[in-house]
Amino acid sequence: MTLPKTPQRLLSLDFMRGLIMIFLVLESTQLYEHLFELSEGHRIQFFFLQFFHHPWNGLRFWDLIQPGFMLMAGTAMAYSLHHQQQMGMTWNQSFFKTLKRSGWLFFWGVLDYAVRPQGLSFELWDVLTQLSFTTLVAFLIFRWSYSTQIIFSLALLVLTEILYRFTHIPGFDQPFIDQHNFGNYVDLILMGKINRGGWVAINCIPTAAHTIWGVLAGKLLLSEKLGSEKVKRLMIAGVAALIIGYGVDITITPIIKRIATSSFVFASGGWCLLGLGLSYWWIDINDHRKHLQFFTIVGTNSLFIYLFIEIVASRWFNGYIGALTNGLMSMINVPTSLMAVITSMTLFVLEWKMCQFLFRKRIFFKV
Repeated sequence: MTLPKTPQRLLSLDFMRGLIMIFLVLESTQLYEHLFELSEGHRIQFFFLQFFHHPWNGLRFWDLIQPGFMLMAGTAMAYSLHHQQQMGMTWNQSFFKTLKRSGWLFFWGVLDYAVRPQGLSFELWDVLTQLSFTTLVAFLIFRWSYSTQIIFSLALLVLTEILYRFTHIPGFDQPFIDQHNFGNYVDLILMGKINRGGWVAINCIPTAAHTIWGVLAGKLLLSEKLGSEKVKRLMIAGVAALIIGYGVDITITPIIKRIATSSFVFASGGWCLLGLGLSYWWIDINDHRKHLQFFTIVGTNSLFIYLFIEIVASRWFNGYIGALTNGLMSMINVPTSLMAVITSMTLFVLEWKMCQFLFRKRIFFKV
């Protein structure tokens, strides 16, 4: 596939990254919880339910956030590595650059969970620790052919099926039962504990497929094919993945986000590919860029805002601002439910303004 010498910036990628981060920032302010409670007894509550992870077998909108994040990381990697090749960087130089990035992602992912009120904790469930693994895997096979990379990603899903179905470890031999599957067993070995929510660290193995598919999508978008042909291929791939994912769900393996089953990887990957294709068609082909900066301001500093909401906001900032806004609103007898929503939106505006300040000063946090 022929690639252009000087690829244009993929605005749809900036938009999707920013959209995902805005969803995460709003989630960190507990806005979805407040709206869910306010809508109790109304049909619209089903809509707000989509902003919470499915408890086990099923797929909600919020279950697509991490796959989208990892697929976008793969797409960005394709653009970054292509640029490095154009700059004359050798494979070794790119490898050490990627290895360093993976190391920092792992460090920040561990730090995110490390500091707890009861002391230090070592946990590997953060999306950044997962991304550190999937990034390195996607880089190592980056120069393989399209078909070989696809086969490798499918092999990761087959490996996951084998590990869950055929290891037969006493007490952990029920592949799709929470607290009794192979992923829980690996966590017990790695961290000495099992996540009460059912999340497992070896999700990084099957979800590496998301990053690999993102790389392949990035290569496609970098090519000199017609824009309509690029969109067509993304849409076909997305629909095919959805058919496989939901088909496997009702026949062989249930869709479970918390242990990233193969059916979940296919179904979530399919939705993300469709989202990327639609965004590319709307923004990069049809040139609809109005109000795009609202999202790109956050997307261009995704690492900063993610670490801020996870480490600073959750431990101090949200509580401090909440005490201030709630205290002021209580003086004028604002209803408690409305007070909570206003506080959440205040937090969002302040955090968006932080990203805007960094954007204007051209300060971008990267690893």
